[in-house]
Amino acid sequence: MNKQHRLAYVAIKEVSQGKRGALTKLLAVIGVSRQAYYKGLKREETAWEARDRQLKEQTQYWFDFHHQGIGAGNLVVNLEHDELITFRVTRKMVRRVMRELGLRCQIRVKKHNRQKASEQYVQDNILNQNFETDAPNKVWLSDSTELSFGPNGEYKIRLSGVL
Repeated sequence: MNKQHRLAYVAIKEVSQGKRGALTKLLAVIGVSRQAYYKGLKREETAWEARDRQLKEQTQYWFDFHHQGIGAGNLVVNLEHDELITFRVTRKMVRRVMRELGLRCQIRVKKHNRQKASEQYVQDNILNQNFETDAPNKVWLSDSTELSFGPNGEYKIRLSGVL
């Protein structure tokens, strides 16, 4: 049953007490039949709703116990060791309950200042620094380097030497 309907039923019961015709008019305003109203008043809490209520209570307790500085993962650990919780608790359940209760961890995640490493290509040294040749254009050697400059290294220049 919808939480809003449950609250509306309780309000209608209190307002229409001892007044003839008030119940019919109030039920017409919220668009609920008389049968659904009485069925909703006598409705008992299901096992799932009882577990959910208990989970919400304990989640709120542990969240306040840690001064709003605990996230869903650590809440799961605390709830698993809690003696009042007799059922299995998953991270997904805790995240849903935290969202419904409006709970958010007040400690921010540390951000790491990492720079992307540039790839370097190194070829094998086939000549082994033996540059002596008997004729021109037999051996060509080259080397290149990329330099970054400007604010935030936004400009690049490539220097290349050929021997």
